[in-house]
Amino acid sequence: MRAEIESLAQDIRRSVALLKRHLNWDEALMRLDELNAASENPELWNDAARAQQIMRERTDLDTAIQGCRASERELADLIELIELGEIEGDQTVIDDAESQVRALKDRARKMELETLLSGEADRNDCYIEINAGAGGTESQDWAEMLLRMYTRWAEQHGYKVDWLEESPGEQAGIKSATVRVAGHNAYGWLKTESGVHRLVRISPYDSAARRHTSFSSVWVYPVIDETIDIQVNESDCRIDTYRASGAGGQHVNKTDSAVRITHVPTGIVAACQMERSQHQNRARAWEMLRARLYEAELQKREAAAQALEDQKTEIGWGHQIRSYVLQPYQMVKDLRTNVETSDTQGVLDGDLDLFMAASLASRVQGGPDGG
Repeated sequence: MRAEIESLAQDIRRSVALLKRHLNWDEALMRLDELNAASENPELWNDAARAQQIMRERTDLDTAIQGCRASERELADLIELIELGEIEGDQTVIDDAESQVRALKDRARKMELETLLSGEADRNDCYIEINAGAGGTESQDWAEMLLRMYTRWAEQHGYKVDWLEESPGEQAGIKSATVRVAGHNAYGWLKTESGVHRLVRISPYDSAARRHTSFSSVWVYPVIDETIDIQVNESDCRIDTYRASGAGGQHVNKTDSAVRITHVPTGIVAACQMERSQHQNRARAWEMLRARLYEAELQKREAAAQALEDQKTEIGWGHQIRSYVLQPYQMVKDLRTNVETSDTQGVLDGDLDLFMAASLASRVQGGPDGG
C-alpha cells in the first residue's frame, strides 16, 4: 500500500481516537443506554422541555458513536479492498478505494471537529448579519457577494436559509441584510466567520478599470432556545415601524409592516420585514434582539473575544479576518490561521470548509470556547 494511503489511514485512526477520548467512550456507551431507556419511558413527555433535552442529547451522542464505528468499519473494508486489488493487479479497484479513503479522511476530520463543538449554543440555528462598509456601490456589491457566498455554503450543507431583512444599495448590491440559517450545528460552524472581510479587485463600476479595496462586516449570532434564558426589559427598548423594502417585488407590503427594535442601553438593533403582518415581524424582531443580547453576553465571557463596542467601530482595516484578492493575483487568505487558497471562485461559490475547520480547530486548541 502506498505511503500516502498509509498516512491517510493513520489520520483517520487519529481522528477517531480523539473522538473516542473526547466522548469518554465507555461512559458514552453507558450514557446512551440510559438515554435510550429514558426515551422509551411514556412518562418522559410529561415534561416537554426535559424530554426535548434528553432526545437532543441522545441524538447527538448516538450520531457521534455511530460515526466512530462506521469510520472504523469503512477504513478496514477499504484497506482490505486495496490489498485485494494489489494482489489481483486491478488498478481500477485500487484507485477507487484510495479515492474513498481520501473522502473518509475529510469526513472523519469534520466529525472530529463537530464533536468538539461544545459551546452552549453551538448546535443552534444562527443569524448572519452583513453590513457594507464605506465606499458606496463597490462595498454594497461586495456585501451582496458575501450574502450569496454564505447562502451557497448553507445550501451545500443542507441548511435552510430564511431571509429576514434587507436594505438595498442605491445602484447595486445591499447596504445590509440579515438571514437565519437553520440546521444542526449551524452556529457552531459559522461563529468564526464574524469580522471584517476585505475584497481587492478591478471595480466593474469604475470606467477607468482601477483596482479597488472594499470592506464589509459579517456578524454571526445564535438563535437562542428555551434552554437559554435572556430577559429584556421592554422599557429599555424603542420600537419603530417602517415600510418593507428590498427583494421580493410583489411580496413587499405597502403598509408599515416592518419592525425595528433598538435596545437603548446597548445600542443593539434588530429588524425584520419578511413576514406579512407587523405582529409577526415584531415577534421575529424580539427573538432576534434576545439572540443578539445573548451573543453580546457571550462576548463578555470570552477573554479572547472582542468587546461588544468593537463590533460598532468603523468597518475598515481593523478587525479583518479574511482577504479576498481577485487582482492582480487570485488568493483568499484567512488572517487568523494563515490558511489560503487560489480557488477564489470556489470560495465565493461557498467552499468555506477549509477556513471554518482551521478557525474552529485553532479555537478548540486554544481552550474552551464560550459560544
